[in-house]
Amino acid sequence: MKLHRTSLRFRLLLGLLAPLTLFIVINSVSVYRQALAAATTAYDRTLLASAKTIGEQLDVDGFDEAAILRATVPYSALEAFEADNQSRMFYRVSTREGEMVSGFAELPFWRGQLPPRPPYAALVDFYDARFRDRPVRMAVLLQPVASDRGRGMAVVQVAETLELRETLARRLLVDMLWRQLLLLAVVAGATVLVVQRATRPVRALGQAIEERAADDLSPIHADDVPRELAPLVDAMTAVMGRLQRLLDHQKRFVRDAAHQLRTPLAVLKTQVQSAQRGDAPPALALAEIGDTVQRATLLANQMLSLAKVEQLRQQPEFEPLDLAALVREVALDLSPLIADKLLDFSLEAAPVQVRAHRWMLQELARNLLHNAIKHSPVQGTLQVRVAARDGQAWCSVGDAGPGISAELRQRLFAPFAAGDVARGSGLGLAICREIVLALGGRIALDNRSASDGRVLGLDAVVWLPLAPR
Repeated sequence: MKLHRTSLRFRLLLGLLAPLTLFIVINSVSVYRQALAAATTAYDRTLLASAKTIGEQLDVDGFDEAAILRATVPYSALEAFEADNQSRMFYRVSTREGEMVSGFAELPFWRGQLPPRPPYAALVDFYDARFRDRPVRMAVLLQPVASDRGRGMAVVQVAETLELRETLARRLLVDMLWRQLLLLAVVAGATVLVVQRATRPVRALGQAIEERAADDLSPIHADDVPRELAPLVDAMTAVMGRLQRLLDHQKRFVRDAAHQLRTPLAVLKTQVQSAQRGDAPPALALAEIGDTVQRATLLANQMLSLAKVEQLRQQPEFEPLDLAALVREVALDLSPLIADKLLDFSLEAAPVQVRAHRWMLQELARNLLHNAIKHSPVQGTLQVRVAARDGQAWCSVGDAGPGISAELRQRLFAPFAAGDVARGSGLGLAICREIVLALGGRIALDNRSASDGRVLGLDAVVWLPLAPR
């Protein structure tokens, strides 16, 4: 099973139990080695006692190289050191040159050296060997022997078979293992119980989401989830909110398209039927049909623009752009319309950086300028200004039209709310408002008045956040 498909409980258990098991294994090996070393030291002390017992029963005649050692050590003297008849002990007493004095002659003579720091206050050496095809533990004691008849040095070797040591080692190992396994089982059980309780809110949350209806995108209410899951719940709620807005926008777009396109299509059908019957001269009929087609095309394009704004809002790919440069480009594109009305056009644009999508800024400037041109009288004035004010990008498009009433100002940004139904679809300012909101700004329409209260025109003012440096 791949790790990325495993459950959260399995990952938690694996993350907790794997290092704990490794620690228990390492600790068990360490404790076992320490216990075995302590047992070995204890049994070596028994070997040393056996060697000393043998050394105490030695006698000597002569001095130094002429010394002759005698040993009268019955084997029964070593039986006190044989535990539970599980191990056997052997000994050998020799001179420094290896000459046999007493004991088992086949026991190999010691040819080693004493350690620089013996573990006991005696000239003793411990090592492992084999005797009669069996592993043994050897203790070698250099025992000075003195009497009134002489003085010499004896080499006392005592060997013990390893049955008792091996039995103790197995006992230590088994005792250590079952205790550690019991500890591991207790920890595993406690971990499973804790993980089961800790993941209960996750399972409850998953079940609650699974039981939801297919079209239920309401916020997730999970007040009892742990703090670690709160970001996940918030993110899911935010995603559902975005999906709900997309669905609402899609439904609204389909509803508005069906409603708004039905009228011009019906008018177009009527005009075509009238032209076929000859109710009007052909030139007039074609002019009416062309005007209807033009209005329907404008309506369709604006509705597609409104849908594109929502799409870009959900998937922003913003970049720093110069608002003044884009407004200047759009004004140049609309210059034929400005010239057709003989407008006194002025543009005051200082470079201002905003973070946006290029199409959004172009569409914003195009709709504002187009509305201002449409509502300006012939030979009127059209003023466009772009600057940075109060830490924001500021853009103002002012015409010389009649202005708007306070009641109309409240609903003019709503879709299909046109001031003059015969001259527009009512989507231009709605598109502007959606673009400005998507960019985190605000838009307002204000009448420009003279000192005597006379309305001189309408200013469409936009504020947008400046792009971070």
